[in-house]
Amino acid sequence: MKKIIVSLTALTFAASGLVGCANMSETQRDTGIGAGIGAVAGAAIGRATAGGNKGKSTTTGAAVGAAVGAAGGYLWSQHMQKQKAEMEQATQGTGIGVSQTADNQLKVDIPSDVSFDTGRYDIKPNMRPVLDRLAGGLNQHPVTTVTIIGHTDSTGSDAVNNPLSINRAAAVRDYLTARGVSAQRIAIDGRGSRQPVADNSTASGRAMNRRVEIFVGEAAQ
Repeated sequence: MKKIIVSLTALTFAASGLVGCANMSETQRDTGIGAGIGAVAGAAIGRATAGGNKGKSTTTGAAVGAAVGAAGGYLWSQHMQKQKAEMEQATQGTGIGVSQTADNQLKVDIPSDVSFDTGRYDIKPNMRPVLDRLAGGLNQHPVTTVTIIGHTDSTGSDAVNNPLSINRAAAVRDYLTARGVSAQRIAIDGRGSRQPVADNSTASGRAMNRRVEIFVGEAAQ
């Protein structure tokens, strides 16, 4: 009976992990998101997200992933709700998307109209107030971690797009760290043109695909 209970418990945990992964978007799954993911998976995903960190060690990404994995997901606290409201106010009318993900992270989705021109990774002036507000919230609540994912449209080859997407994520990270956010809290990655959200055959679709996604999470205790 004891063996059966142990087996059922193991199966329950395994099933819950699989269901959580099935319900998550590809970006969330790849960046170490989701309740029920263990420390080993968290560390592996963390290492993956640190891959484009401009020569920095993968230790930062692994530590972020492992901490979240061990904690069993993210907590949507009053502070997270407050930060979401502040970001919604700061981005009103800009086209920037602010949302709570299924696994309780704050997602800020910044399209090319605000973020980057084709082939560039320098931050536009109208993106700076948004990042300033985000940095302020992060500094007020230092227990949160940040994952920044850069994306490109399909213009150009993977040899160009992959490093470009990483450079876009790195530019956002560097902007935040210049405003006091610890680099140890931030993991970055670039997806090139592999995760489009719109049709790359149109100019408007390419503009939507040329974006950066910022995920802010408070690890559950």
